[in-house]
Amino acid sequence: MAPTPQWVRDLKPSPPQGSDLLAEEREKSKVSVEKLSNFLFTKEVLERQDRILKILQAEKVFDKSQNYFDGRVDRFKRSLARAKRLRQLQVKHNWDKDEYGCANELISEPTPYALHASMYLTTLRGQGTPEQHKLFLEPAESYKAIGCYAQTELGHGSNVRGLETTATWDPKTKTFILHSPTLTASKWWIGSMGRTANHAVVMAQLIIAGKPYGPHPFVCQIRDLKTHQPLEGIHVGDIGPKFGYNTMDNGFLLFNHVRIPHINMLAKFSSVDPEIGKYIRPSSPSLVYGTLTWVRSTIVLQSGSVLARGVTIATRYTAVRRQFQDRDAPADAHGENQVLNYTMVQYRLLPLLAATFALHFTGKAMMAMYQENQKKMTSDARKASNINRGAGPEETHSGSDLLADLHATSCGLKALGSTTAVEGLEVCRRACGGHGYSSFGGIGTWYADYLPTATWEGDNYMLTQQVARYLLKSARAVLKGNAPNNDTTRIFATYLQKQDMGAAHDVLGSDSDLVDAFAWRTSFLTFEALKHRDDEKNSWNSLLVDFWRLSTAHSEYLVVKNFYDTLQSQSLQYELDPATIDVLHKLFRLYALHTLEKATSEFYSSAAVTVHQIQLARTKTVMKLLEEVRPHALRLVDSWSFPDWQLDSSLGRKDGKVYEDMFYRASELNPLNGLTVDPYPDSDGLVKKDETASFKSKL
Repeated sequence: MAPTPQWVRDLKPSPPQGSDLLAEEREKSKVSVEKLSNFLFTKEVLERQDRILKILQAEKVFDKSQNYFDGRVDRFKRSLARAKRLRQLQVKHNWDKDEYGCANELISEPTPYALHASMYLTTLRGQGTPEQHKLFLEPAESYKAIGCYAQTELGHGSNVRGLETTATWDPKTKTFILHSPTLTASKWWIGSMGRTANHAVVMAQLIIAGKPYGPHPFVCQIRDLKTHQPLEGIHVGDIGPKFGYNTMDNGFLLFNHVRIPHINMLAKFSSVDPEIGKYIRPSSPSLVYGTLTWVRSTIVLQSGSVLARGVTIATRYTAVRRQFQDRDAPADAHGENQVLNYTMVQYRLLPLLAATFALHFTGKAMMAMYQENQKKMTSDARKASNINRGAGPEETHSGSDLLADLHATSCGLKALGSTTAVEGLEVCRRACGGHGYSSFGGIGTWYADYLPTATWEGDNYMLTQQVARYLLKSARAVLKGNAPNNDTTRIFATYLQKQDMGAAHDVLGSDSDLVDAFAWRTSFLTFEALKHRDDEKNSWNSLLVDFWRLSTAHSEYLVVKNFYDTLQSQSLQYELDPATIDVLHKLFRLYALHTLEKATSEFYSSAAVTVHQIQLARTKTVMKLLEEVRPHALRLVDSWSFPDWQLDSSLGRKDGKVYEDMFYRASELNPLNGLTVDPYPDSDGLVKKDETASFKSKL
């Protein structure tokens, strides 16, 4: 490729320069970026990120200059090399799980080891016995065995109970026989399975003496550790190119009567007695799906930062990009207006900016709830083991309540968080105008890689049924007077006590009343759904849309409440200055009132708010909040502390050199500009032979 002429390199964008515009933007606000970043992530985490970033940038294999140009095969090869080098660096620097996770976040692509490091290891740790940890977990942690989590099938995804793969207990040989009885029983979409993994945790229907006992996890070797060829009776491979996520080898897997030893059934919570073939039940059937709960909780935690990447890029770019002149500008005014100054752009972007903080605080609360539940699960499993061994019954009610609460909360927030992030990323891309369609923008490819999150680990619409089932059950318990003491039952009890008097929430003047209005809406929709189901005897299927609305309302209540609780925390008052706290309060109200505005019919019909309040929220309050948040937008996105290397975006550069970077990538990094193609084909329409040879050699 001919080098870019010096006269081209000397060209500058028309003034004002992007770097000057962003500097002016940051001067408008007194938000302390450093303090807010430390509050969001802690100083230790940010220092860890800086340290690991320097290590990665020094490694040639992590060079990102060709990321947007490679085809699928090259991307997979490059990503596999990165995954291997990342593991070597983990050993070299003795990185713990959090440090390794940080490195993966900075690389910002799903590597072929991703499912091994996450779901496979998590499942072995959480559902294996000490003996199984020695046999399976230790080789996996040292990467002597590379695994994946094989649950989804060609014919079943969200309906885990409908999985067709079977694991039949053979009492004569004391083995399980894994089998795929149909084509639709083929494991499908399994990350890391296509070409990388040599082991899998397989979710299969346990069958003992012809009786099914539901899906259970089994460890199975699928490839030879030396030749990497599939083992006898196993057909495995890659499922092909996808809409995104193409650095990952999602795979398929079929079994033809493959025998595995008794020890290969993960048996922390349930097992089969090898001597008498008796099934030992878990204290709760949901314990078997512990990995899914962990994944959903993690998705909730990550949704805020996923969305924040798009918001950061779009906010910085719209502060640099100038289009048209303000119609009401003074007659002597010159120059075009910054795109971020247009209220229509603010209305699209700034509520998403508020949502990034709301989701972040909710994600932290979700993970704290998960960790508490893990302790309860271990305790309850020990008690259940004592019962099975004749030690007598013990009380496990509180653990079961927490598990049910966690399951419903993780389902609802997974659905809301990932949907908000997915839809928000597309809003951010469109806000960047035409350049948002370029891969160099950094949003489109990130959107494509994140998009499957809305359907995997439970389709978002299907998951809302789990939330509705939990809420209806809780409402029935409140009515009967035997409900456990938790936040859900408390808001239901409050609603029942006050429903005749009305809500009387001051949503425009009181933050706590705003939270209560969201709780009231959830309670109203719950008891309405309960009436339709229990009194009117409507079918479950006929109520699915109501259940989706109910789950969304409840999850939005949880997000608003978690944001509010964070603002009341002592740590916030201690770590942040008054100016920054004031902006966070504005973000809270912007998120809550903008959400309320989008669901006005539900808030009004439930009597949570009045028509006048809705009108004021729509025409006055939200627009006023946009105006008040606007000067702080740049500093707020800066507080997320994304390095430019991680964003890999021309439009989202922290220094504002948008056009310089975009032109550099197109002109000097683009390999297509190094190809010479004959524009005059032969009469048969083919490229000339000598030109074809030249073309191939340059490829």
